[in-house]
Amino acid sequence: MDARSETNPSSEADRAVSDGPLVEQALAGDRAAFDTLVVRYQRQAVAVSYRLLGNSDDALEVTQEAFIKAYRSLDTLQNADAFGGWLMRIVSNLSLNFRRGRKIRVQLPLDDMLGPAEAGSSGSQWMARNDDPATSMQSKELGAQLQQALEQLPDKQRLAIVMFTIEEMPQKKVAEILGISVEAVKWHVFQGRKRLKELLKEHL
Repeated sequence: MDARSETNPSSEADRAVSDGPLVEQALAGDRAAFDTLVVRYQRQAVAVSYRLLGNSDDALEVTQEAFIKAYRSLDTLQNADAFGGWLMRIVSNLSLNFRRGRKIRVQLPLDDMLGPAEAGSSGSQWMARNDDPATSMQSKELGAQLQQALEQLPDKQRLAIVMFTIEEMPQKKVAEILGISVEAVKWHVFQGRKRLKELLKEHL
């Protein structure tokens, strides 16, 4: 379960198995089944934590803790097929607790901070793609400015922006992770982008 270790992509057979059976197998004592879940969600977990913390070492530390917590609490998961959303909720909560409890170390360049925003998503109605601060930043310097601006957003606005706009998670999945409605996700994304534009107006 070491989030720092290199892992090979799961096999076609592994990808064909849904989360539910793997969770059930892990609960029955099959450690390899949980390792498959780690491989499946490790990149996404690290990415979400990284964009909330802005430091790769912190993100790896939180992600490792999240997988350990998930493993120990696996029997509390009511819907085995919802493992991914449940895990991301753990990652998000631990990341926010980490932010509150410790001073974030020197920020690293966010080379991949800017991903395509909601391509083909219904959420694009809230803001034209070319008008989105999360996709208009091109340099490391401006990427750092974006990270600093993200840190000034309320928790749910920041999470909604990170998961939906940057990580390109479906709105429904973001809603499940945050424990809110899809409409609330849209609202938090809209308000978050609006606030980012205000914070970054000198750099846009």
